[in-house]
Amino acid sequence: MARAIRFDRIGDADVLHLDTVEVGDPGPGQARVRHSYIAVNFIDIYFLIGRYPLALPNGLGSDAVGVVEAVGEGVTDIRVGDRVGYLLGPQGAYSDVRLMPADVLIPLPDGVSDRTASALMMKGLTAQYLFRQVYPLHGGETILYHAAAGGVGLVACQWARAIGVTMIGTVSTEEKAEVARANGCTHTLVTGGMSPEDLAREIPRRVHEITGGKGVPVVYDSVGRDTLMASLGSLQLRGHLVSNGTSSGPVVIDTMQLAVKGSIWVTRPAMVHYATPRSQMLAMADELFGHVLAGRIQGEPRQSFALADAAQAHRALESRQTTGATVLIP
Repeated sequence: MARAIRFDRIGDADVLHLDTVEVGDPGPGQARVRHSYIAVNFIDIYFLIGRYPLALPNGLGSDAVGVVEAVGEGVTDIRVGDRVGYLLGPQGAYSDVRLMPADVLIPLPDGVSDRTASALMMKGLTAQYLFRQVYPLHGGETILYHAAAGGVGLVACQWARAIGVTMIGTVSTEEKAEVARANGCTHTLVTGGMSPEDLAREIPRRVHEITGGKGVPVVYDSVGRDTLMASLGSLQLRGHLVSNGTSSGPVVIDTMQLAVKGSIWVTRPAMVHYATPRSQMLAMADELFGHVLAGRIQGEPRQSFALADAAQAHRALESRQTTGATVLIP
């Protein structure tokens, strides 16, 4: 048996409740993992509110680290006692222990603690595929990154600094601006309290001021609806808008605007399409952990809650009271 956070209907954090569930032994191709830390990600909120449909009732969470307690038939590259993390697979990470497909488990290297890995598993590999695959950065570029003090944002700040990229980051408060700058964000734009119209005017103005009127080749926008026009207005001719989240609401684009703004390219990437097959996922993790072991990227949860307090963690995340990574502790 295990404790797990469950929900029976679509809604806000109030629908989350702690339950007891049967776990059992792993079947063929499975491993049983006892969690040490469970990451809370904004995508979890999307599942909770129904933006990403799930069969109900269900568990929540896709990102955790822990130790392998048992493996099923046919599992050869994961062993009992291995420290592992994961970010793909079925929902249900908000739990003490669970069964997982063994082929989504990522071994954690010596020198990277469970606590550090919990802040970097989903968030670090998201930064990897955004910066190294979706729009490959090589160094020397100037980019615009929204929500630079968020969980992925702080890793992105460090990754940008590590490879010689100048990041212009938007944040909601001056306190978050200080955190983003400390992690490598070169320029911070404080946008808290601005309307979408204000954002559409002020962000491109500052971006063009910083870039000498050129704009940026790529914008990474996890905010969505409220920052869409600001993002389009900040891009160079034939620039790339990477829409990697919709925290303010879904993005609806009049494609004529893409022509008007300079024949803009738009993509809405998903982790699963960049982290599969398994060999690709492991290569991504190797690059991430290489930066960590070299001291170029650091990761520690900035907020922690007990597993039973998952609803409280969600409320903090939704109200923008958090910076960096948030974790649950079983």
